Amino acid sequence: MADYSKEELVQLIKRFGAYLTVKMSNLFSISLDNLDSRSVGALAGLAVALLFIWRLLRSPSGPQRRQPKRQAPTASSSAVSTQSNSNLTSGVCSSSEDSRAQNVIDEFFQPVKPTLGQIVRQKLSEGRKVTCRLLGVVLEETSPEELQKQATVRSSVLEVLLEVTKFCDLYLMERVVDDESEKKVLLALEDAGVFTSGGLVKDKVLFCSTENGRTSFVRQLEPDWHIDTNPDIVFQLARFIKYQLHISPIKPERAAANVFSSPSLEQFFGSI
Repeated sequence: MADYSKEELVQLIKRFGAYLTVKMSNLFSISLDNLDSRSVGALAGLAVALLFIWRLLRSPSGPQRRQPKRQAPTASSSAVSTQSNSNLTSGVCSSSEDSRAQNVIDEFFQPVKPTLGQIVRQKLSEGRKVTCRLLGVVLEETSPEELQKQATVRSSVLEVLLEVTKFCDLYLMERVVDDESEKKVLLALEDAGVFTSGGLVKDKVLFCSTENGRTSFVRQLEPDWHIDTNPDIVFQLARFIKYQLHISPIKPERAAANVFSSPSLEQFFGSI
């Protein structure tokens, strides 16, 4: 608005200057001899007008703007600042709450580790009947001659054995030299609590005097799984038994597609 008014004033002065120029040319065309008091007054007024215009045009374009003084923050600005800080704090709190909520959700949807019972069922492929030799699998001893002295149940296999009895019809079998060895084996199993779970009874612990006798037991029972340490028996039964687990400290050559191997029964089920 101020620039527009100034432009109009300059245009007005220019028009007035042009008018005076015309008048001056008319006055100077009159002979000095013909000047009267009115003409002299007009010339004087013209000179004053020209001086005024000249000074006006030489004046600065406009007053310099004064920089406004920096004012102290008012109550309203303080309120705005306080509100901004409050919003920032609430935003941080909300972000923290969202993070905690996400952690709870992540923990809730984490994969649940399967129980040993679930692993046993999965590994046995829903097999319902299992036969298993005692020496080297359930017992610490590895030969019938050792059973004449003592029989010791392996503590690491006990938990797996009990889970198998809960799910499957389990039969334990072994070749022994004498009746005393049978008693030692049954007593060791009883002391370990194998018969207290309800899934295994003494009548399902079978004894024989030869390796072929164990093979006959297995074929008569027709289990879904047979567990043994003797590679010859595993090989012979591969055609008749659905699945077999060969327990060996050294990984043997696979006898057939339905024969698996593991250093121990508990390692096969991943319990150690």
